[in-house]
Order: sequence, then C-alpha cells, then structure tokens
Amino acid sequence: MTMPAADPLRLDTLALARALRVGEVDVREHTERVLAQARSVGPRVGAFAHLLEERSRTQAETAARELAAAHRGSAREELARSRPLLGVPLPIKDLTRIQGEPFEAGSSVLVGTRADVTDGVAQDVLDAGTVTIGKTTTPEFGLPCYTEPATTAPARTPWDTRRTAGGSSGGAAAAVASGIVPIAQGSDGGGSIRIPAACCGIVGIKPSRGLVSPGPHGAEGPGLVTDGILARTVRDAALGLDLIARVRPGDAWGRRAPRGGYLAPLEQAAGGLPGAGGSGTGLRIGVLTEPLAIATDVHPAALRAVERASTLLRALGHEVTAVPAPFDTTRWRTFMPLWTVGAAALDLPPEAEALLLPLTRWLRERGREYDGRAVTGALAGMQLLAREVGEAFDGLDVVITPSLAAPPAFPAELQLEDPEADFDAQCAFTPWTSTWNMTGRAAMSVPLHREEIDGVELPFGVQLGAVRGGDEELLLALAAQLEQADPWPLVREVDVP
Repeated sequence: MTMPAADPLRLDTLALARALRVGEVDVREHTERVLAQARSVGPRVGAFAHLLEERSRTQAETAARELAAAHRGSAREELARSRPLLGVPLPIKDLTRIQGEPFEAGSSVLVGTRADVTDGVAQDVLDAGTVTIGKTTTPEFGLPCYTEPATTAPARTPWDTRRTAGGSSGGAAAAVASGIVPIAQGSDGGGSIRIPAACCGIVGIKPSRGLVSPGPHGAEGPGLVTDGILARTVRDAALGLDLIARVRPGDAWGRRAPRGGYLAPLEQAAGGLPGAGGSGTGLRIGVLTEPLAIATDVHPAALRAVERASTLLRALGHEVTAVPAPFDTTRWRTFMPLWTVGAAALDLPPEAEALLLPLTRWLRERGREYDGRAVTGALAGMQLLAREVGEAFDGLDVVITPSLAAPPAFPAELQLEDPEADFDAQCAFTPWTSTWNMTGRAAMSVPLHREEIDGVELPFGVQLGAVRGGDEELLLALAAQLEQADPWPLVREVDVP
C-alpha cells in the first residue's frame, strides 16, 4: 500500500474516498485515527454527544472487505457508484435517529434514550458506506442558534475555543473544522447549518424545501426545517447533497435533484454557471446588508466579508448591486407562532417540563398561547412574506448577505438568563438566515473572510441565497467560483493538552 502525499485526516471527502478505494489509505487504520481525534480534539470543541466506536469499527471492517473484493475484480467503478463514500467518516447529528444508538437531542429529558428507528436521511448516509464515528452535539431539541446542550459539553469554534461554534449543528461544524472528519450531516430550521458553518469557517448548505425528504418517519410541518451538509469544500457539499437528496412516497413538497446530481455538473462546469444562460454567463447578484429579523448593528468585519465577496464576484463577470430589505423587521415576527408552537408540540410528559432549559420552557409557554386561527394565520403570513421576498428579488439570480451580524459570539452574549432577551440576542446575531427557511429557497454559507478580533483571527461567512426554488446547482457553482478565486483554510488546528 502506498501512502497519499497528504495526511488522510486533511484530505477532503472526495479525495479521501478515492484514496480508500484505490488502497492508498487503509480504512481500519484511518477509522482508528479518526476515533483517536474524536477522543482528543473532540472534547476541546464539544463535537460529539456520543462516540459510536463499536459501530464505527464494524463499519470499517465491512468497508475493508468490500474494498478488498473490489480490488480483486473489476468492480471498483461499480463500488464508486453504489457506495460512493465507502469507509469515509461522516457523523450524524443527535437530532437524527439511528436505530439502537443514543438519541438525546441535547436534552436531559431524553438521557438514556435509544432510537427505535433509523431516519431516512441517516439511512441514506449509512447506505453510502460511511463510518459514523458518533452523534454530533446539538442544543436542546435544536432550538437555539448556539450549542449549549443540557447533557454534554458545549460546542466551540476551533478558531477560538472560548467562542460558540453556533447552532444547532454546532457539534457537526466543530468536528469538520477541527480536522476530525471532512464532512457531516446537519439540519437547519432557521440557520442551523449556515450559522455554525460561519462560526467555524467551513461550508454549509441548506437545500430547497422538499429536496431532502423527512420521511419515512418524519413530517414536514410548516416546511421550515430541512437536512443539509457541512463540509470543508464546495465539491464536498455537492457530494453530500447527492447522498441525501431524495423524494419519498407521501412527501408534501417533493423536489427532485437534477438527473446527474450535483457533484458531476460542478466538476464539469469549469467556471460556467448552470442555469445562468450557459458557461461563463454572469449572474445578477443582489447585496443585502440590512438586517431582516431584528433591528441591530452589523459588525464592520461582517460587512467587509460581503465587500470582499462583491469584489470577487464583479471580477468574475457578475453584475453586483445593492438591494434594500424586502420587508420591515417587524414583519419577521410572522415566524414566531410557527417556531414556538413547534416547541410546544414536542410530545413530552408533564413531569419533564421542569427538566427543560429556560429557553425551551419559554418557547413552549409562548407556543401554548396561540390557537388554531393564529397558527393558520402565521402560516399564511409566512407564505405571503415569501411572495413579497420573491417579488422584491425578481430579476436577480442570487442574494448575498453576511452569514452573521458579528464574529463568533462568546456564549454569555447569547445564552441569557431572561429567555426573551436570549431569543432577541439570537435574532441580532443571525438576522438573515431564517428568511431563507421561510421562503424555502436554498442558501449556503461560504467562509470567504477572516479578520483579527481582539488578537485572535476569526472567520466571517458570506451567505449565498437562492431567489428561485431548486437552484442548488447554481449556488454550488457560484460558491465554487469564489473558492477557486479566493481559497479558504480547510482545517483549523486545535491544541490538545
């Protein structure tokens, strides 16, 4: 066996999958190295709620047998199609179930719970041949934009382990950014993939409503939440999306992926933009820096991240113009009944209420104040707001915003004693992301900018937001252009005592 030139722990997902397939990297040895990183670096950044070492070793053994069989015959290409990530470590967020494994959702109410089913998105990830490694850390029921679970260590950005990794996919982002794994599954109901991606300096994509089915065991609800991918590179995000994009029987919003998937056209594009009039055609890009969720100040470094993106985009031949906010911040509160009623609808026994964190209790109390008419009105209001956004952005292809209004926050700036003030602080930190959950359009965060704050270099993400549904291919191609023009660091090393 010949070793690859780069350390396998620093390879991106696609390169690692190829190295495993051709025998440059041994899957069992690599799995042990990843587990060692998860045990040492993982606690420093709060990446994992649970390590699944026994499952991971079994998966690695299975992968080793499949790889050996393919090497003896002519089945390598077929293996690449049927099991594209055979042996690649890819953890699952602890809001997603794997039958027989821990499922605590960051809540002391569920301590000791084991899942009785495997969710469809997790099954798709497993069927690709991945090695799970563990369940990544999430805040209680995934509700806040920080990851301070009731049950395990909080998630921290590897750029400054005093600061939050964001949420609710904070553990997933920390695991990717710190070099433990190259890719992770996450979910996003108001920015929960893009926020931690920005805090940790990686790529995060929330797909369009309906592209990733919540079936067969989940329901769409109002359509705010979807599964997505966190990764180091744009092509890895495309590869991950190919794994989980799936229409299942009974889906409310079945949106099929392109016939060729997302990775293949991205690799073939070579700078061209699918869906924008052909190779090399410039896009009409709007720049939005006015907050949408709440009136708040925007940190100058967050604005400079957008300026950097705008300069790059113009140099790439795109038309870039400033656009105003499509609605007043007071209108954003349309989102509130749906979010709080969703928290109130969690099926918990009455005695569990006292065990919940203050923010969760407050959201549930607020949700119980609304009746059916209010919820119906909120759903209609959200749909009307999405129409207004569509009208305002008509004539554009993509809208870019800062991913966050500030640097990765210190936990005490977000998790406040007063739950209502806590919620407002979250809105001020993340004033753009949730709008794309309301519209149901795809959005992604790319880690274009870095800047020193109080003596520490920190990442600043730029959000690329689709104007039309189903424009993942366009967003990925645009992000790949930015990545090629201005590459970002793939891993942020963390000192381990």
